[in-house]
Amino acid sequence: MKKYLTVSLVYALAAMAGGVFYREFTKFSGFVGETALGKVHPHLFLLGMMMFLLVALFTAHGDLTQHRSFRIFLVTYNLGVPLTAIMLLVRGVTQVTGVALSTGASAAISGIAGIGHILTGIGLVLLLLTLRKAARA
Repeated sequence: MKKYLTVSLVYALAAMAGGVFYREFTKFSGFVGETALGKVHPHLFLLGMMMFLLVALFTAHGDLTQHRSFRIFLVTYNLGVPLTAIMLLVRGVTQVTGVALSTGASAAISGIAGIGHILTGIGLVLLLLTLRKAARA
């Protein structure tokens, strides 16, 4: 349980850093409007911190690590969420700075962000399957 609380704390700190960066970077740049930077903070708080607080609660009532699907969830999910957040950060910085991206570069950012979302989704499904298995046991 302590391991998942630590992971939750790391995501919380990353979320706070993302929020501060968003506020200060847009203010420094004089940017007003919507940007992907504003989505980094809530993604990391909800998908990172909150998810691992829930995982910690579930592991307090049973050993989820005995299930292979849980171990795969940990790897897949912890690749997907940071990858998504990093791509939101990249997209947001280019929006704020006004960098004109080529069609290929823009598609690459969207594609990598999509992969992050897919990995996150697969991780969620694996967690739910694990919880279902654990409830049967």
